[in-house]
Amino acid sequence: MEQKNNKKVIRSWAFFDWANSAYNLVITSTIFPAYYTIITSDKDNSTLDYVTFLGKKFINSALYNYSLAFAFLVIAILSPILSAIADSRGNKKVFMKMFTYLGAFSCCGLYFFEIDTLQISIVLFVFAAIGFWGSLVFYNSYLPEIATPDQQDSVSAKGYAYGYIGSIILQLICFIFVFFPAAFGLADGAQASRLSFLLVGIWWIAFAQIPFRNLPKGIPAAVSSPSNVLTAGFKELKKVWQQLKHMVSVKRYLLAFFFYSMGVQTVMLVATIFGEKELHLPTTKLIGTILLLQIVAIGGAMLMSWLSRKHFGNIRVLMGVVIIWIGVCIAAYFVYTELQFYLLAATVGLIMGGIQSLSRSTYSKLLPQESPDHTSFFSFYDVTEKVALVIGMFSFGYIEEFTGSMRNSLIALAAFFIVGLLFLFTIPKEKNLQ
Repeated sequence: MEQKNNKKVIRSWAFFDWANSAYNLVITSTIFPAYYTIITSDKDNSTLDYVTFLGKKFINSALYNYSLAFAFLVIAILSPILSAIADSRGNKKVFMKMFTYLGAFSCCGLYFFEIDTLQISIVLFVFAAIGFWGSLVFYNSYLPEIATPDQQDSVSAKGYAYGYIGSIILQLICFIFVFFPAAFGLADGAQASRLSFLLVGIWWIAFAQIPFRNLPKGIPAAVSSPSNVLTAGFKELKKVWQQLKHMVSVKRYLLAFFFYSMGVQTVMLVATIFGEKELHLPTTKLIGTILLLQIVAIGGAMLMSWLSRKHFGNIRVLMGVVIIWIGVCIAAYFVYTELQFYLLAATVGLIMGGIQSLSRSTYSKLLPQESPDHTSFFSFYDVTEKVALVIGMFSFGYIEEFTGSMRNSLIALAAFFIVGLLFLFTIPKEKNLQ
């Protein structure tokens, strides 16, 4: 294993965020949800928009939420097994590559997404999500292996900063195609949008080669690999679970993270569709708003890292950010104008990068730093987040279908944040977190 705090290794690690964050911005936050909403809409603002998938009718945005919830459920089931195998064999990079290529090639396949290909396109959308979130399990688990505890906040923030910058660059390239399709021989904005999905896949694969080349393979937890990898995986998970049972701070932190994650990721994943359906904002304005949100998020990640390191500590900063998230959900219920939406988006941008970056580094600091089981420990972190996302996305979609309005779903998210905040208050004081 290379020495920790190696600048080249850390830079290469951060470039994985640069590579895959294009998916998170273009596919989950801007062009794809806007494109999806447009082509599945009946163009009548006074009616609900329904689509048929696998023989069942859904409100279009509810199907979007259910699809992502299913993808997160798959990851929640698979990642503990794969993570334990990666730890026992020291080959986490292999799995990181596998999920990366699954996600990237699925994005490329979305180039053919039209209303007539809705069925297969939703499947590709699910595969892309599985690829993205699955690769992050192994990516996140490198953090305690490449950085010492005193550097993990800043290294985690650097990863998010690289991700935001890289995704913004590709988003701007995609903007040019979407806004000026005729100049590039494209039929219309729809074809330009589909070209953006293809570019995401290519970008993702190309820049992922940097971390694939420079990150260490991993540290085997055992000298010999057992023949039954599934059994070995569950045994490894059991061992980690036994350790977690005696780590009070980690258990309570994971409970807090579980509840506030239901809200954080769900808000980010539905923001564009909310603006499109509830406020009827033009696609160009929505995409521009989300892009500015990403830029603000770079500063937010750095600011939260600085505040936690120099003034308040990780837990206090997380408490403050969660309180702001509660306010965002409540305020969003009453948003009816463009200006209100933009002000709320700016607030989300400031706290979005901060809570993600600080959540990851806080968990990393709580773990035994020299343990060879980092991937398995981070699989618990990942499973916690994914199960939270399953509940968050499903409840958001179900409440919308039951009540006919996305606004009612926001109140449920506020409740999740409140419970998460309460658990943050129960975490014992740790020297490197307070």
